[in-house]
Amino acid sequence: MSYETLIALVVGVVLLGLLGFAWLSERRRKLFGFTPSEDHVFRCTQCHFVYTDDPDVDRSRCPHCGQANDMITF
Repeated sequence: MSYETLIALVVGVVLLGLLGFAWLSERRRKLFGFTPSEDHVFRCTQCHFVYTDDPDVDRSRCPHCGQANDMITF
């Protein structure tokens, strides 16, 4: 076996290993990756409780005290 063949074989194995690692990494990211929620965050002005509600709601009632609150903008 010549040196050129041996070097090509080693480079090919390393490239296949990197390709396999990238594929597994991308698969794991898709399965367990963070997907941000579309819910809005609210903070009660009366009891200071922080909670979330559906994205189509602009004002929401506090689940603890019933106070209507506006959503928080970050």
